[in-house]
Amino acid sequence: MAEQKPNAALRPVHGVRRSTTHSGVTHVRTYHSAQYVVVGNHLAQHRELSLTAIGLATHILSVPEGTPVDIRSLAERFPEGRDRIASALRELEAHGYLERVREHTESGRLVTRTYVHHAPVAAAPAPLRMAGRPVAARRTGDRRLGAGTNPPGGHEEDGQPPHPHAPGPAPAPAVPPSPRNPTVAQEEHGPRDRRYDRAVTLLAGLRRADDRLILSRRDVDRLAPAVTAWLDSGATAAVIHHALTDSLPADLRNPAKLIAYRLDELLPVPLPALPAPSPIVATGSGAAHRPEPFQTCDGCERAFRAPRPGRCRDCRADRTVRDESACAA
Repeated sequence: MAEQKPNAALRPVHGVRRSTTHSGVTHVRTYHSAQYVVVGNHLAQHRELSLTAIGLATHILSVPEGTPVDIRSLAERFPEGRDRIASALRELEAHGYLERVREHTESGRLVTRTYVHHAPVAAAPAPLRMAGRPVAARRTGDRRLGAGTNPPGGHEEDGQPPHPHAPGPAPAPAVPPSPRNPTVAQEEHGPRDRRYDRAVTLLAGLRRADDRLILSRRDVDRLAPAVTAWLDSGATAAVIHHALTDSLPADLRNPAKLIAYRLDELLPVPLPALPAPSPIVATGSGAAHRPEPFQTCDGCERAFRAPRPGRCRDCRADRTVRDESACAA
């Protein structure tokens, strides 16, 4: 007699191939001809990013350029709150997948532009972007795809995107500046002028007001042009020192970022030009017309302008009235 089995064999699911593994995920692949996005395993399987950050990065990579990806828009789109979305954006920034830069538009408005990188890039200190001043690109070889701006054109104008692994020219060996080689430092910072020296002196002396305002040489070189812009706008060193040291937060962790923020946000408007002096009206003889000298009134002892001593206009009027009254009497 055949052996009886308590359970019947499972019916095969048509359309799904059987997996050779006994457990784990089985991929059911479908070909996409449109409406898809390519995400690298370096992001999808990142060991340090949270699941919220990975999903948020995938969403940002899938939207077209110009789509708002700020915290408010993302909080309206997804059920996660603003705190979780802000934390995920900071994670992507820390690992080189996202970059948020504050720039001044041509109309003077301050906007935040978001650049998302399909491949992580090394984090670099962001230069301080001043209004009306172009900022040199920090990375000329990477492709910055952002929400809100067009990607900078290189080989893309010819219809061929730059190869991500194309070898570039070898960088020249950097020669560190030293007191024995002053020409190197002069070539790096350009010709030294008095304004630059005043800016460096002001930044280096901030720690006299607060011990936490200690800046490295690299931070001073990066912030000196912003201080120079303040000096060009007519601000004195005392005004700049007060703006950078007044009402400091109790928990100050990064003094360089705080100073850069204040220099950018509190930049004063340049002083207007002084009005041109009124032209000197020449008399018929050709001599310059000068105001009459001050005289002391003989009646009320007030000062008034007249070519010779005597009485002011009010005293002369009173005296005329008294003379007419006496004549009438």
